[in-house]
Amino acid sequence: MTQNKKNTIEVRGISITVLHSQENDFISLTDIAKTKENDSRAADVIKNWIRTRSTLEFIGTWEQLYNPDFKVVEFDHFKMNAGLPSFVLSPGRWIEKTNAIGFIVKKGKYGGTYAHKDIALEFCSAINPTFKLFVIKEFQRLKEEEQKQLGWSAKRELAKINYRIHTDAIKENLIPKHLSKKQISYVYANEADILNMALFGMTAKQWRDENPDKKGNMRDDANASQLICLANLENLNAVFINDGLPQSDRLAKLNQIAISQMSILLQSHTQLLNPKNTDDEL
Repeated sequence: MTQNKKNTIEVRGISITVLHSQENDFISLTDIAKTKENDSRAADVIKNWIRTRSTLEFIGTWEQLYNPDFKVVEFDHFKMNAGLPSFVLSPGRWIEKTNAIGFIVKKGKYGGTYAHKDIALEFCSAINPTFKLFVIKEFQRLKEEEQKQLGWSAKRELAKINYRIHTDAIKENLIPKHLSKKQISYVYANEADILNMALFGMTAKQWRDENPDKKGNMRDDANASQLICLANLENLNAVFINDGLPQSDRLAKLNQIAISQMSILLQSHTQLLNPKNTDDEL
């Protein structure tokens, strides 16, 4: 299991741990069980709940919906024995035998049994339906706080990325160069190379010849500013083609536009993405 992000919600005086693992939230059944029994009996509460037929049908159906690797034959075996006095089941054994993904069992001093939020809320229904309402309320509050934090972090990261684009652009001297009359007079069979020449000053083949050790093509190697400019050039080239402009004329126009747009992009980054201003604003 990959490293999990851990949060805590407070529900009527009880701290309940929430793990975020593989894009899903898992809530501590061990903590929830404390509302019914003390810490030493929490594992027994969970085992007694998971061994019932209704619980097995619920968690088995959940696994079939979300887990393509779920072992249905093993599930059917457990379901046949549910309700028998001799039948014993734990979350760990359920995971081992059925390849279930709806539970996480962590060992150690701060371990316990966690279940996907859908299953954890079903556990709440069996343990204390009233308590379930408070768990839902606090869990929703946690997710709202996480969304706010995510938005704030995303803004900061976007500012950092944009600033790096700016500094990289300056470092790499990405302003397109004016094409010579000889370059403009060439006729390129591939229309894509019109855009490549306008922005990068070379054809795709010329780039491959000059960069034999790089994978992909020149567009794979381009940065975000160049790709933005390239998308604009594609639209403009389509307009120029519809207007019937000769290829050499289109190349000259696109080259001038590329020079202008890349200059504007670099200037905009310089004005808007000063690191000190970014930190103050965010």
